[in-house]
Amino acid sequence: MRFEKPLVEGVLLRRYQRFLADVRLNDGQEVVVHVPNSGRLTGVFHPGRRCWLLPTVSGKLRFRLEIVEVGSTLVGVNTLRAMRLAEEALTSNLLLLPGLNRPFSVRREVVPAPGSRLDLQLVDRRGVFWVEVKNITMVEGGEALFPDAVTARGAKHLRLLAELAAGGERTAVVYVVQRTDSLRVRAAAEVDPHYARAAWEAAQAGVVFAAVEVAASLEELRPARPLPVVLQPAG
Repeated sequence: MRFEKPLVEGVLLRRYQRFLADVRLNDGQEVVVHVPNSGRLTGVFHPGRRCWLLPTVSGKLRFRLEIVEVGSTLVGVNTLRAMRLAEEALTSNLLLLPGLNRPFSVRREVVPAPGSRLDLQLVDRRGVFWVEVKNITMVEGGEALFPDAVTARGAKHLRLLAELAAGGERTAVVYVVQRTDSLRVRAAAEVDPHYARAAWEAAQAGVVFAAVEVAASLEELRPARPLPVVLQPAG
């Protein structure tokens, strides 16, 4: 996935109201930018770090935050890109879901039941395979962790997938890790024990858990390799 325009370099100053941040551009100008990520960006957003912005053509803000430099690693922070990255990994055969046959078609943002929505509906010769996509930016000790903040919505998605799986449907969670310095993905019980418990219960109900690492550069975001997912029973 290539960026639509050349990115603009800056330095993070502060974040506020969750979706806004102040950034100093290389020419000294300070701008307010859109932060397309509802999480805490734990370990990623720190004042003084280099970042790169995408110029926007609509809305009130001129820029959107896309990449933050963490040590020697470039981290993609735009959660809006996760669904397309997961789709790219699946359709390119980089990421394989057990039980999914090829060829398959893809629909985005589908409604499996009234009042609910999932990110992807894959359809092969056997029928429907429901997929929910989650973006990860937090890495500690070589583990990519989700979530980085309490997410009642995430737990709700897991319960829905578990219900569908219990009824004989094929379902999966795909984690998109937009950085290249982790060895595996883990549900972060220390951040949200309810989500971690729901993930374990969903896996026991037959929900597939998979993950893909994405390599970020200043030109593109590229699905690079699958990562193992570790789930643990709630303590």
